Amino acid sequence: MPLDTPVPERVAELNARYRHHGATAVLEHALRDPQVGRIALVSSFGAESVVLLHLLSVMARGTPVLFIDTEMLFAETLAYQLDLTERLRLSDVRVIRPDRSELFQRDNENILHLHDPDACCHLRKVEPLDRALKGFDAWITGRKRYQGGARGDLDFFEAEGDIRIKVNPLVHWTTADLQDYIAENRLPRHPLVSKGYPSIGCAPCTTRVNDGEDPRAGRWRDSAKEECGIHFVDGRLVRGPGVAA
Repeated sequence: MPLDTPVPERVAELNARYRHHGATAVLEHALRDPQVGRIALVSSFGAESVVLLHLLSVMARGTPVLFIDTEMLFAETLAYQLDLTERLRLSDVRVIRPDRSELFQRDNENILHLHDPDACCHLRKVEPLDRALKGFDAWITGRKRYQGGARGDLDFFEAEGDIRIKVNPLVHWTTADLQDYIAENRLPRHPLVSKGYPSIGCAPCTTRVNDGEDPRAGRWRDSAKEECGIHFVDGRLVRGPGVAA
C-alpha cells in the first residue's frame, strides 16, 4: 500500500498486519515500514519516557526525538532530559519551544493556565508540536491502555485525521511491565517519581498523587481536563483508528 494511500486505510492495514506482535516488533517495523514513512518520537521525558527512549536508542538512536519545552516544566524534567540524551547517546533530540511573539501576545504574565488551561496547553504544546511535525508522516507516542479514559481502546497504529499516523508501541504494557523493563535495564528514573509524581507535566498543573489514587490524578487536579490536547484533531480526542471522540 503506497504512502499516498489515505491515512485511515494505511492504519487499518497496519493494525491488521501487526495485531499479534509485541511492542519491540511494532516499534522496529514502524521505524522502517514504508507505509509509515518519515517518523519521529515525541517524548515528554516524563515518568515512563525512558522505556521508549531506551528502545529507540538500541534500534535507531538517530531517529528524531521531539521534546516540547513549554517553559513551565519542572527543573528536574529539564535536567533529566539532558541526562537521558547523553546516557542513551540520542543524536537528534530537538527541543521545541512556544513561539516568543505568541507568548508575549497571549500569555505575557505566564498566568494563562490559571483561567484557561486548555488555551495554555494549545499555546505551549499543541502549536509548537504542530510546527515541529511538519515534514513527518508519523510520530511515536508513549500512550498505554492502562492509563484509562479515552486511552482504554487504543491500537498500535492510530490515524491523526488524514494528516499522519501515530504509533503507540507500548499500548498493551502495564505499570508492572514498565517498571520491570526499567529495573532490568538499570535505567535512571525521573527524580520526581520517588517524590510522589507518577505522571509529570508542567509544574503549575501537576501535583503529588496520594496512595490509592489514579496515577494521572495529579494532572490538572480538581478540573475536568484530562489531556493536554496534542492528541486532538479538530478539537476532538482521537480514540482509535481514525475515530474521534
